[in-house]
Amino acid sequence: MQSFRTELENPIVERDIIELEKKIFEFKNLQIDEQKFRSLRLARGVYGQRQFGVQMIRIKLPYGKVSSKQLRRIAGVSDEFSNGNLHITTRQDIQIHHVSLDRTPELWAELEKDEITLREACGNTVRNVTASDKAGIDIEEQFDITPYAHAFFEYFLRNPICQDMGRKIKVSFSSSEKDDALSFIHDLGFIPVLKDGKHAFKVLIGGGIGSQPKAAHVVHEALDADQLIPFSEAVIRVFDRRGERNKRNKARLKFLIESEGVEQFLQWVEEETNALPYTTYPIEYKEEDIRSTNLYNSSVDISSKKYQEWFETNVFEQKQKGLYAVGIPVVTGDFSSDTARKLADIIDAFCGSDLRLSIGQSILLKSIQKENLPALYQALNELGFTRIGFHKINDITACPGTSTCNLGIGSSMGLANELQSLIENDYSQLIQQRALTIKISGCMNGCGQHTIANIGFQGMTLKAGERIAPATQILLGGGVLSNGKGRFADKVLKTPSKRVPEVLRWILNDFTQNTDNNTLFTDYYDQKGTDYFYQNLKKFSSTEDLVDSDFIDWGNDQYYKKEIGIGECAGVTIDLVQTLIFDAQESFELALETLENKSWSDSIYHSYATQIRAAKALLTKSNSKINTHESIIESFDEVYPEFKNVFQFKFQDLIRLINTNKPTELFAKAYSDQAKLVLSWIKEHTNVN
Repeated sequence: MQSFRTELENPIVERDIIELEKKIFEFKNLQIDEQKFRSLRLARGVYGQRQFGVQMIRIKLPYGKVSSKQLRRIAGVSDEFSNGNLHITTRQDIQIHHVSLDRTPELWAELEKDEITLREACGNTVRNVTASDKAGIDIEEQFDITPYAHAFFEYFLRNPICQDMGRKIKVSFSSSEKDDALSFIHDLGFIPVLKDGKHAFKVLIGGGIGSQPKAAHVVHEALDADQLIPFSEAVIRVFDRRGERNKRNKARLKFLIESEGVEQFLQWVEEETNALPYTTYPIEYKEEDIRSTNLYNSSVDISSKKYQEWFETNVFEQKQKGLYAVGIPVVTGDFSSDTARKLADIIDAFCGSDLRLSIGQSILLKSIQKENLPALYQALNELGFTRIGFHKINDITACPGTSTCNLGIGSSMGLANELQSLIENDYSQLIQQRALTIKISGCMNGCGQHTIANIGFQGMTLKAGERIAPATQILLGGGVLSNGKGRFADKVLKTPSKRVPEVLRWILNDFTQNTDNNTLFTDYYDQKGTDYFYQNLKKFSSTEDLVDSDFIDWGNDQYYKKEIGIGECAGVTIDLVQTLIFDAQESFELALETLENKSWSDSIYHSYATQIRAAKALLTKSNSKINTHESIIESFDEVYPEFKNVFQFKFQDLIRLINTNKPTELFAKAYSDQAKLVLSWIKEHTNVN
């Protein structure tokens, strides 16, 4: 194996990248199994895709902030390692596809030259922290949440408590009570409020979408800002210890809270307080400096219809007097590396800092002087970026679906393109007149957020005789209600995918003909009821008159085949005894390393992980429940009573010392000594060296 050097100045990042290269080598030489390797690469942003032999790389961009320098770097990486396409996700990341596994360490090293990370972009970790794209400029915000979102990202990146959870944790920060970052569908959601004139947050926990959407619970109306990190860490610690690990469809925080109740969960959170490294965690608050830019001349006729429509739908006044933000709808979230470089030039010329990627898969430019709007329009028009409708009905959200995703059932992006054309050609008046959202997911996991759309579509299949046709589930009535509340769409019926445009035509015609411009779709849906829509749309669900074209999905030219691979959205559970002992040994080495670095809390958590992983390895030979850390702890003494004879204490009493001791140097050293003895004893009983 050749030694890979990154030439990076940050030794922690360099070690991460070298470790990835090392594990790729071990995997290709059959030194580690596929499941173990999958878990490791996912936590480093490397995700298997539908096409054999290539990877999707997810670039983690906290709250969607991208500087012009970073955008150029990402564009160059896409050209060098991928196909020159950049895809914006609903979590404000950028994904590039068709990357060779062998080149991922080199790719990562290139990105890190401009402080862009892949770390924990996928896998059972704290995922990318999302936030309102208008944070810092929102006229309605109490204060800028950006410093808090950034502090959250930095605190939990590489944090030992969230490296091997049962499933992922998703976090959002909204800029105001409008809740445009969708706190109600997140594991942890934050909405800014003022408490006696000081910064605080309304806190929601346990939300989620997917096949079983659940609204988050409000647990704090006004949590002091310096409690944001301690409270969140306690929540994540409880989830790590008590969350399901074997059944993926029950392994999210929402299910733990549902089964145990909010009060019990919050009691556990309170019990974690003693073990936290910080009882308060003040975050420096500083709003972004807005620098002025040059003034540019333009030949644009600002009285023209096109310019006026663009100004009305894509331009927004900021809280900073005289400055404006400009939204750029990006079709299916895809734009080229060449466009990205030109956009970086536009940032430098007109914005002076950065852009924000939105959860709607589009782009927001900030802090543009009013006098420069015509010149900006001209520059964006040359890129084809003046299409009207930022976050409007024609700015359709869509996951990649069958284009690249292993779990994709339907062609989300193909359908999105078709529906966008339909709206812009035949219903253009709705873009300005009506507040409507359309979202599309290629499967039930809901990455396209179809369950919270006014009009949602989910990829499915249906059988017609001996053939399988691509189908779409129609969902209606979802939406954001503001201040931490929202509603999930109802499933109305399933129809062949090629009939979805006609379904949408009927819905839009019915809605516009029976309401005025001030009526919300959710109100109209409630007025009419689900059965009204079902009865009127069921004519589109028939399979008796399908023709050959109905068996070809949108954007494809071949007959449909249902091909679903192994989902990697949240990693996998690894139960092999030898692998678990290996993991325990790695955890112990990290415990010693962080102990030497005087990171007492980190060392303690690594020592805890050492003992849990080793205990699980030993219990795999029994019939014990080992689906959570708590079940492992409770089962161990029953199956191995001889442990107490050797250690004079039960296993559960020893490992739970993490909760009753503060994270001091003395305890960190004692707990690592304990972990060493426990690991050694378990190794003897598993016969693994």
